[in-house]
Amino acid sequence: MGPRITYYDDATGERIELSAATLANWAAKTGNLLRDELGAGPGSRIAVLLPAHWQTAAVLFGVWWIGAEVLLAAPDGDADVALCTADRLDQADAAVAETGGEVVVLSLDAFGRPAPDLPVGVTDYATSVRVHGDQIVAERHPGPALTGSSVDDVLGQSRSVAAAAALTPSDRVWSTQGWDTPAELIEHLLAVFAVGASLVQVANPDPDLQERRRASEKVTRILA
Repeated sequence: MGPRITYYDDATGERIELSAATLANWAAKTGNLLRDELGAGPGSRIAVLLPAHWQTAAVLFGVWWIGAEVLLAAPDGDADVALCTADRLDQADAAVAETGGEVVVLSLDAFGRPAPDLPVGVTDYATSVRVHGDQIVAERHPGPALTGSSVDDVLGQSRSVAAAAALTPSDRVWSTQGWDTPAELIEHLLAVFAVGASLVQVANPDPDLQERRRASEKVTRILA
């Protein structure tokens, strides 16, 4: 089996690829962190204030494994947990202002280095997630999955988008697109995974590298 997701950042030179099993292990560790350390579960509202990145994919699937709900826009203070990059700490604080919920910062560092100089009370993802197990029992009675939509609704929308785009399990899909709204997340990530295709996600694309790289990655489809 090839990689499920390959991630490039042309600003840093980063390239990392994860198999479905490795991505699942990261998602399980994230789910265990959320459930066992931060007290999240079915009905919890989790603000995910993160860019399109392989660690974001692990966070999303970790949230869904414990039956919690993903919110992609910062809610009005009623999130139970907010996960963010350091530059969005103010948004994360606002997202949990009414609940007194937890804030988790991801450095998104390729080598797993922690985020520096975090305020007291903020959880560092890289430090905390590594101590949690990479196996998890999925929640059997999940709450809403994505901004009020159920798991079945999200999966159905993802499959519909994949069918409309004629995606197949053998496709290798190239994307520089974001995951900032529910529609973007479904179109640019979940539809690809729903049919078992693989994704090449590129951040800060260097125009001079794209054509050669698409050939080397054996890309079959490009998301416009």
